[in-house]
Amino acid sequence: MLSRFRRNFFACLRTRTDALFELTEALLCADGAVRSLVELSLVAEHRRGHGAMYDALGHGDLDVETLRDHLAALPLPRTERGRLVLAVDVTSWLRPDATTSAARLFCHVYGRTKSTAQLIPGWQYSMVAALEEGRSSWTAVLDAVRLGPDDDAMAITAQQLRAVMTRLIVSGQWNPGDPDVLIVADAGYDIARLAFTLSDLPVQLLGRLRSDRVFRLPLLPQPQKTAGRVGRPPRHGAAFALRRPETWPPPTHCRTTSTSRYGLAEATSWDRVHPRLTHRSSWLTHHGQLPVIEGTVIRLQVEHLPGDREAAPVWLWSSATGLNDVEVTACWQMFLRRFDLEHTFRMFKQTLGWARPKIRTPEAADRWTWLVLTAHTQLRLARPLAENLRRPWEPRSRSGRLTPARVRRGFRNLRPTIARPAHAPKPTRPGPGRPPGAQNQRLAPRYDVGKTTRRPLTLPIQL
Repeated sequence: MLSRFRRNFFACLRTRTDALFELTEALLCADGAVRSLVELSLVAEHRRGHGAMYDALGHGDLDVETLRDHLAALPLPRTERGRLVLAVDVTSWLRPDATTSAARLFCHVYGRTKSTAQLIPGWQYSMVAALEEGRSSWTAVLDAVRLGPDDDAMAITAQQLRAVMTRLIVSGQWNPGDPDVLIVADAGYDIARLAFTLSDLPVQLLGRLRSDRVFRLPLLPQPQKTAGRVGRPPRHGAAFALRRPETWPPPTHCRTTSTSRYGLAEATSWDRVHPRLTHRSSWLTHHGQLPVIEGTVIRLQVEHLPGDREAAPVWLWSSATGLNDVEVTACWQMFLRRFDLEHTFRMFKQTLGWARPKIRTPEAADRWTWLVLTAHTQLRLARPLAENLRRPWEPRSRSGRLTPARVRRGFRNLRPTIARPAHAPKPTRPGPGRPPGAQNQRLAPRYDVGKTTRRPLTLPIQL
């Protein structure tokens, strides 16, 4: 499986093929964390100079669509019932000093303490990954899309999820009769809009809610209209405020589960609860009457967090209705697995050095991102083959529970037994370069950060 994927990846490289493939090899076989690109050219598996490496990133070509198809065809983790669970999230590649880099936007970065968040210029990538069941630091990343300054993040996410689901269906990962694919997201996503946009696909959306949200209950049967009554009939029931328990009706289900990490976990759910939509924000361009998108609101209250810290309730909204208590429990348990994607982002940045290179163009950043994603996929495929090379001071790990960093440590020993399609470099001489003392006469253009396209007024002005 690993050798076949490496051959398929090599076939997706159109130009600078050998240089890009050996750069990925150096990424997998380097000792320790990646600190810079030029240090990867010193790795024994990278048989070319640093000039060829930078030229490959700047002018190479990669067939991303075919590579996405190969990723979707690989074996993916599933739950015990054979259900696919996908997570979507955005991670940032901060470039605050790169004034000559285009397509940067302001990235929201959390601080170490409360009220210390910042907006730092950089590139943002939306990634979709398949999650495993149980505590793990492994995910199967399926897609990565860079968000532009003028892009609608929710529209791009909907297109990305639709494309991923289409590839999964074509590759046979989902067949008619299988349970719907569960897609989990954090509070930054408009789950109701995603559920409405993807309603024709076999998916179930599950997202976190802010604790200040107000939803609407189902409309109760109305009395027959009398002769003197005017106005259109109501479409929404009573308010359901998450912060006001007096507005909560009797729950549909309530179940307590014992956990080893959080103590007792109580999940309370209310069926057929929907948000009240208005012709603003993402629904500004919607023509006609706004839809009523019903779902299930879930309130999760755990006894304590790790370290006996006090835990606040977590509110979730599922696009599915009519869930029983077992399905509600499965929903919040799989939502907790969404945080495994954070481990993948940390692996990308701290070990594989995804955000380390000082690349100028966003196209080169996209190539580097796909190389890192491909390297992580090879580590996942090498997981059952790698040997546990444990340092004397490191804790022992159970068989088959190696972390991505442990698998990468032994990848160099595994490499001679798998396919190596790259060709040997041809002897050549380095170019003359810029003459000593000569200055660069072509200054790179500077780009503004954030949205630069002037848009018309979103709402008419009332005079």
